[in-house]
Amino acid sequence: MTELIAKIGGLYLVVTGIGFLVSKPFYERMVMGNANADPVLLNLSGAAHFIVGMVILVNHFRWSNAPEIAVSLLGVAAVGKGASLIAIPEMTLQTPKTVGRTLLFSAAGFLIFGLYLCFVGYAPLVTGTS
Repeated sequence: MTELIAKIGGLYLVVTGIGFLVSKPFYERMVMGNANADPVLLNLSGAAHFIVGMVILVNHFRWSNAPEIAVSLLGVAAVGKGASLIAIPEMTLQTPKTVGRTLLFSAAGFLIFGLYLCFVGYAPLVTGTS
């Protein structure tokens, strides 16, 4: 299960990190427009994050080694983001905005974590150790 979730989550994070770099103005506009976002869309975003995170955690709450910890942390992060968007949306929207350098650091974080998860998920296919 660790490898399966790592494959999916890793590719999502890599694509998102690339998106932050390639479409930086779009993501900055999106983040800056959050305060004016439709409340229903915020709630739906929270629900999507929460459900994805819970699917990960219900199927994978393992903490024995680095790959398992990374996958479990992905689930915890998604649940945390979703829960905050659902339970305290106004406070969540008041957090510092991810623009400029912060967006670049976020892109780097997404890429590093995503590439690590891709390694966890796809390396066994390449090496034949799965």
